[in-house]
Amino acid sequence: MSENSQIAKDLIEAIGGKDNIISAAHCATRLRLMVKDQDMIDQERVENIQKVKGAFFNSGQYQVIFGTGTVNRMYDEVVKLGISGSTKSEQAQEAVKAGSGFQRAVRTFGDVFVPIIPALVATGLFMGLRGLVMQEQILGLFGLTPDDISQNFILFTEVLTDTAFVFLPALVAWSAFRVFGGNPTIGLVLGLMLVSPSLPNAYSVASGDVDPIKIFGFIPVVGYQGSVLPAFITGFVGAKLERWIRKRVPEVLDLIVTPFLTLLVMITLALFVIGPIFHSAENIILSIFKAILEWPLGISGLIIGGLNQLIVVTGVHHIFNMLEIQLLEAFGNNPYNAIVTCSVAAQGGAALAVGLKTKSAKLKALALPSSLSAFLGITEPAVFGVNLRYFKPFVFALVGGGVGGFLSAIFGLKATGMAITVIPGTLLYLNGQILLYLLVNIVAIGTAFILTWLFGFSDKSVKDLNKN
Repeated sequence: MSENSQIAKDLIEAIGGKDNIISAAHCATRLRLMVKDQDMIDQERVENIQKVKGAFFNSGQYQVIFGTGTVNRMYDEVVKLGISGSTKSEQAQEAVKAGSGFQRAVRTFGDVFVPIIPALVATGLFMGLRGLVMQEQILGLFGLTPDDISQNFILFTEVLTDTAFVFLPALVAWSAFRVFGGNPTIGLVLGLMLVSPSLPNAYSVASGDVDPIKIFGFIPVVGYQGSVLPAFITGFVGAKLERWIRKRVPEVLDLIVTPFLTLLVMITLALFVIGPIFHSAENIILSIFKAILEWPLGISGLIIGGLNQLIVVTGVHHIFNMLEIQLLEAFGNNPYNAIVTCSVAAQGGAALAVGLKTKSAKLKALALPSSLSAFLGITEPAVFGVNLRYFKPFVFALVGGGVGGFLSAIFGLKATGMAITVIPGTLLYLNGQILLYLLVNIVAIGTAFILTWLFGFSDKSVKDLNKN
């Protein structure tokens, strides 16, 4: 039996055996298990299993942290041992009654927007690389100036950087239909209708070059290029409507009638009701969020950088995905990323201090890889496996995140994308910001490391925790 197979076997036994596990799924770092009886779980035994970096209940799921890469292999091993595999969406439906209404709503936001993020990550990297290539200093190395750049090359880069945002409503509507039980293809077509070239282009309307169409003399009708909230609501309502129609249409007519009525009713609602109302709401939310990020004296960075990982622990941080997307679509930059990356880096700094200071071989083997994971942008192993367990390192990491976030706000750092932070995040700051980006992260890491080393951890705390 391989090492991973043995770990999976030990984990299943510690959770109460196969009969206590309903299904398994996984995300980037965590194995997510639906269990029948929480009382059958031997928490201490789970946490002492090799490669396990922490375990806890969240949103009705027992989540075991293995870290990036490892979790995929552990999921495969668990399924091989007879545990039913499921998607995160299916598990979310099983756990729908878990948590408060607000937590369920935020989880739904995450289910819709998380699948879209990889495309936006790639777009952000393209923006960063274009910013690097177009810098006069870089062009000068090749004896070129910005005027020497071919228009065809610029057009090519615009295809790379603009496409995801121009067709963003199609991505959002597709994902919303998928999450809320509709046909994703119908959602995709509905989203494409929202950005039809037959409608006045949203960007042209915003610049004043084109006027919106006025229906009944007062309802403005435009395309919704780059819009998020109207597409989300349209996808939610459309999926529910499609299911309602399908239940009432004879099976022999379902293929014809259901998609026809769904698209007809929903594009009418989307253009004349949902779009105008929720686009206005979207602009208000964006204005408020942007105003908070622009608070003077670095206050926004201090607060957001200090509290971000606390929000991550509660599991409601996915709501900020929509806001980051809105920032990128509206302004072409994302100051939120620059702030929260410091909170991520600081958790790695605190875990690194624990790993270097402790004499416990097991804790060292846990803390050092967890700090590296945080420096690559994944904080769960460091937060749940090390810092929260000993509490003070987590608190001092929050302080480090606040200090780094404060400097990010003072310097006005703005990412070209989203979702990647710390070391991978350097690719979002290649447009002349890289040195300041490195500085704020080093400050965040150094603050958390020094405070944890001096005041936040000793091996006595390990002994005291083991006693309890």
